[in-house]
This record gives sequence, C-alpha cells and structure tokens, in this order.
Amino acid sequence: MKQLFIKPQIYKFDKFQEFAKEFAVGKGDLIFTHKFIYEPVMKQLNLECDFEFQEQYGMGEPSNTIIDQVFNVVGQKNYKRIIAVGGGSVIDIAKLLVLKDAKKTIDLFEKRVPLIKDKELIIIPTTCGTGSEVTNVSIAEIKEKKTKMGLAIDELYADYAVLIPELVKSLPYKFFVFSSVDALIHVVESFVSPKSNSFTELFSVDAMNKIIKGYLAILEKGQDYRFEILDDFVVASTYAGIAFGNTGVGAVHALSYPLGGGYHVPHGEANYQFFIEVFKTYNRLKPDGKIRKLNKILATVLNSKDENDVYNDLEKVLSGLITRKALREYGMKEEEIELFTDSVIETQQRLLVNNYTFLSRDDIMGIYRRLY
Repeated sequence: MKQLFIKPQIYKFDKFQEFAKEFAVGKGDLIFTHKFIYEPVMKQLNLECDFEFQEQYGMGEPSNTIIDQVFNVVGQKNYKRIIAVGGGSVIDIAKLLVLKDAKKTIDLFEKRVPLIKDKELIIIPTTCGTGSEVTNVSIAEIKEKKTKMGLAIDELYADYAVLIPELVKSLPYKFFVFSSVDALIHVVESFVSPKSNSFTELFSVDAMNKIIKGYLAILEKGQDYRFEILDDFVVASTYAGIAFGNTGVGAVHALSYPLGGGYHVPHGEANYQFFIEVFKTYNRLKPDGKIRKLNKILATVLNSKDENDVYNDLEKVLSGLITRKALREYGMKEEEIELFTDSVIETQQRLLVNNYTFLSRDDIMGIYRRLY
C-alpha cells in the first residue's frame, strides 16, 4: 500500500530574483500572478517572459467563468512553462493552464475531455495556507452548480515548488490568519484521515506544532511578530500540503464549499467556520479512535490542563487571532441548512470518504444548525 508520494522538487530562495536567475526565466514562459505582486517584485527585473494578471479576468476566488476567459487568451499561445506566483486562486488557475487544449472548466472538472499535461508547472506561493504547491488539486466555483468543486489528478502536480518567504510579508494580517488556519486544518484533517500513516503523520505533527506555537507567540508578542516567524509558517504550509496531498481532507472542507460558493467567502475563512465544530462532533461520535492521539498532541502544544477541553482551548486561541462569524452573518438563510447539507452529500463524496468517522445527514445538518 502506497504510503507517501511527493511529486515536485522543492526549492527555497531568499529573493525572487535568485529564483528567476536559477530557473533562467524568459521567453517561452508565462508568469501568472497579480499586478500588486508584479510591480514591486518582478517589474524591475525586465524578464523576457509573458505576464498575465488574474485581476484582468475577475477578482476573488476562481470560478469557471473566470477560468474560461483565461483559457481563451492563454490557449492561443504556445508556452513551455507556466509559473504561478500567488495565493490559492492564482495557483488553482495556473494548474489548469498546463492541460492540453483546455477550453471549458466544467468539462475538465467533470472529466468529459482528455486531461493531458503538455507544459511544465512551477508554483511559488505567496500565502502560508493552501499547500497547493505540492498537491494535485485545483478548486473552482462552478456557477451552474452553486458550489465549489475539486479536480484531483496527477497531471496537476507542479514540477517545481519554490518557497520564497519574503513574498509572504505583504500578506495582510487577516489573510495571514485565514491562510495559516487553512494549513492547520489541512494537517489536522490529514492526521485523522483513514489514509493517514506514519509518514504523513510526521509532516502533520511538525506543521501543527509550528503553526500553533507561532499563534501562541503572536498572541503574546503582537500581530507584527508574525514577520519574525514567517519561515516557520511557509514551511508548515508546504508540510501540510504534503500531508493532505497524500491523505485527503474531509468534512471541514466539504461543509465549507456551499458557503464559499454561495456567498463568495474566501476558502480559508470558510474552512475556519467549520473547523472546531466538525472536530467536536468527531470527538463526540468516536472518542476512542485516532482522535484520542490527536487530542494528546494538541493538548501538549496548547498546554491544556484537560484533553477533554482541547477544542475549546484551540477555539480560544483562534478567536484571539480573529473572530469567527455566525453563518447567518454571511447572508446564509435558515432554509439553506438543509439545502447545503444535501449539496454536500451530493457533490462532495470525494472529501467525505476521508472523514474520521461517518457523518449522517442529521450530523451534517446539526453542524450547520449549531453554527448558524
């Protein structure tokens, strides 16, 4: 049984300029990024490659309408390498750009057409959350279905994952928290996944420790202290990507997708809404399994006096960083509790199979109701 797979070669640089020189960035390359990253970091380098900015096609997280517009432009040119420099949205789109003759996003996600990789992919993350630089997953909002969907195929693996912590410095505090909480969720969901094993646990536990210790230090020393420990968060995010890339994530992500797709809530923020409640539910339904080992790990790093209170203690730490909203504050309607539940069951089986324990329709509905 396969235990661990890491596809990209992983590089680390202090400056973007060092990466550009080492990888001989130039003609035949497309850098897909944001203008606010390009202006201070790349413009003065006068690179002989092409640039495309996500905001030219639409703001926010990627939808099939935005991605289809990008296909129409990029598909006309014969690039050898796609270089993604950005957060999860930029990376999700760039992954799809390496597929041959890609024209309609929904056709790719529903696998109606051949999925053939014909370009090299380099990913440079500018957040510390998605771990997408080392996974084979792309997420997009599918407008017709009013939810987010994931495409997970080996063709979407990057050839190179490049870490440049300096690029994360411009990330505003709110987005730093939501992106790093996303990384924390990745490793916690990975740890209790049925596919978890001793190899993936190494990455999960190390990332948990880095992230939570970092949070405790930020709460003690102030928000700006994050700049002193960005390296830990960037590495932890990649560790998280390796862990969940091998095990998958579960109900936290699955339940977040209707909220994210229906009310345009950013991915990390949407996941944050469900994190603690899903794990409290797991702990109640099956307290004597793998989650007991997780509880001990969390209790140690959080200095919890009682393992039974570990999720309340974790919630206090996260709330100290940023407040979690009630679902109704996003505009969600009470009648959508049932609609979201049925949407999750219908469209997110890819994720639900990774749950720590089975969640019934009533269990899922109960989580939505308690958070509403």
